[in-house]
Amino acid sequence: MIDLYLEIGKYISRKVTADSWGKNVVEELAKYLENQVADSSGFSPRNLWRMKQFFETYQDDEKLSPVVREISWSNNLLILSGTKSLEEKEFYIRLVIRERYSKRELERQLNSGLYERVLLAKAGNFPEVLPGKDLREYGFRDHYLLDFLQLPDGHSEKDLRKSILKNLRDFILEFGKDFILIGEEYRVQVGNEDYYIDLLFFHRELCCLVPFDLKIDRFKPDYIGKMNFYLEVLDREMKKPHENPSVGVILCKEKEEEIVEIALSRSLSPTLIATYETQLIDKNLLRQKLHEFYEQSMLNNGEEEIES
Repeated sequence: MIDLYLEIGKYISRKVTADSWGKNVVEELAKYLENQVADSSGFSPRNLWRMKQFFETYQDDEKLSPVVREISWSNNLLILSGTKSLEEKEFYIRLVIRERYSKRELERQLNSGLYERVLLAKAGNFPEVLPGKDLREYGFRDHYLLDFLQLPDGHSEKDLRKSILKNLRDFILEFGKDFILIGEEYRVQVGNEDYYIDLLFFHRELCCLVPFDLKIDRFKPDYIGKMNFYLEVLDREMKKPHENPSVGVILCKEKEEEIVEIALSRSLSPTLIATYETQLIDKNLLRQKLHEFYEQSMLNNGEEEIES
C-alpha cells in the first residue's frame, strides 16, 4: 500500500510540475479513483495531496525512502505532519519500527517531545553504565515524562509505585517495550534479613535484570549504597549464567549533576540516576532549551579555541 501511495504521489507531483495540475484536477482524479477502486476511502482529495507531500519529502533520501515502507500509512502521516526536520522524521520512523508502536503510542511520543528530550539527554552528561554499551541506544534516558500517573499532591513513594503499576502499559511505553516486569516490592533475602526492591524488571535486549529504586525527593549520595547492595544480591542469587550483570535505575524527582557525578565516580556498579516529570512539557520550550544548549556549546568551543 505504501508503494502504491508513493507511486500516486510521484504521479501527482510530476503532473503538478509539468502540466500545472491544481485543486480541481486532483478532485477529479479522486472521483475517478472512487469509481475505479472497490475500497476508495483512502483516495480523497486531501489524502492525494498527502501522497504528493509524502513522495516529495522522501524521494531524494536513499536512507529513509526504503524504511517508510516498514510502518503503517497512519503512522507515516503522523510523522509527516508532526515533525520538522528529516533527522526528526528518521528518529520516529526507526522508533516505530523498533518498538512497533500503534498510532496512539506514536502520538503520545510526538506530543511529549521525545525527540527533543532524547537529544537533550545526549547533549548532557550520560554515564557509561556498562562498558562499551551506550544505554541510550536501548531506550534508557536520564529524564522521563510520567504525566499519566496523576499523582496527588504530597504523594508518597508507595503512591508512586502503585500508580506506576496501575499505568504499567504507559510506563513501559515511556521506558521502552523491552522492559518486562518481574515484580513489585520484590523480596530478596540475605542472611536472616529480608529486603524489598521497589520494582524489578528484565530488559530483553540487554538480557539483564533492572531494579528500580523509586524516590520522591532529590537524589542523595547514600541512595547509591542501597542500589549497589541490590545489584550485588541479584547478580549472586538471581542472575542466570547467560545473562549480563544487572543495571540499576534510581528514579528521583530531582538531582544535582555535580553530586551525581561525585557519587558515581568510585562506584563500580552499573547504576543510572534518572529524574521524572509529572507534567507534559511544551514542545516549543524543549526546542528552545535544545537551541540554547547548542548555542552555549558553540560559545564554549569558541572560547576554548581563542585560549588555545
